[in-house]
Amino acid sequence: MAGWFGVLTLAQLLAVAFLGGVAAVFFDAADQAYLPELVAPEDLIEGNAKLAGSNSAAEVAGRGLAGLVVQLLGATTGLLIDAVSFLIAAGTLLRIRARPEPVVRERAAMLGQVREGLAFLLRDPYLRAFLCFGAAANFALMGYQAVLVPFLVREAGIAPGWVGVLASAAAVGGVLGALAARPLCRRLGTACGLRIVLLTALPLGLLMPLAGPGLRTALYLVCSLAVVAAVVLCNVVLGSFRQSYAPPELLTRVATGSMFVLHATIPLAALVGGALGATIGLRATMWVMTGLLVPAGALPLFSPLRTLRDLPTEPPRSAKIVG
Repeated sequence: MAGWFGVLTLAQLLAVAFLGGVAAVFFDAADQAYLPELVAPEDLIEGNAKLAGSNSAAEVAGRGLAGLVVQLLGATTGLLIDAVSFLIAAGTLLRIRARPEPVVRERAAMLGQVREGLAFLLRDPYLRAFLCFGAAANFALMGYQAVLVPFLVREAGIAPGWVGVLASAAAVGGVLGALAARPLCRRLGTACGLRIVLLTALPLGLLMPLAGPGLRTALYLVCSLAVVAAVVLCNVVLGSFRQSYAPPELLTRVATGSMFVLHATIPLAALVGGALGATIGLRATMWVMTGLLVPAGALPLFSPLRTLRDLPTEPPRSAKIVG
């Protein structure tokens, strides 16, 4: 609306971006805590896979649709339609009839509750390793994405019109990763399947800086698709693990702590990626950031994950915290 009336300012955009980021943390934490109330424990991977797959499919369709709307109706109208879509989404959520059973526990100060959740998150060997992996992987992914478009156009020599096509095609990897999550985990086990993906698919990101004309464009596409598929599959498996593993009374706080750390890496990675791009060059920045994916994928192996077929469904009794 501010854009329509000619009063839009940079400060308003920054405020909206900040509030949107805060809301995203709350939504993601609530989403993680609510799904176990809607599906049976054995269906968590399938439920998370369907959510991740639909999200990736929406990214593929949404980018093309957004470009069409902006071209036909203008950027301001496009943003208004986007805002209305959030209202529609909120309406669909309000139609969910399932209501969680209240957890009866002693009241504690908010600071104490936050400390309790963080203590469980950082003390547990699985959750701690997965949190470090998520933060490192997020940093690498957001870091190279900060320079990806100028890299593809200026360094790789790809026509600007094809950059959006490559981005949408890579997003298909998210759909493939979501579809593969349940059959892979059922056949190999959640821990074993996760190890294989971390050690085989993520390293393919190292080939993305080789992007260039002709076959090198196809190489970039295949590698980026594999990386996106691996990330989505890991998100599905690790999100399902967190939902079944954390005690119900701590799940919201554990999820909130995780989302806070993971979201905090996004602006930091964008800042570092942009600074490196201006300092050492776009292709060199791509090498640095995609190179970080390999050690990031190795972090979960510094946990009991490396010896298991399946991830546990609950923590050791001695590790549970009762507030």
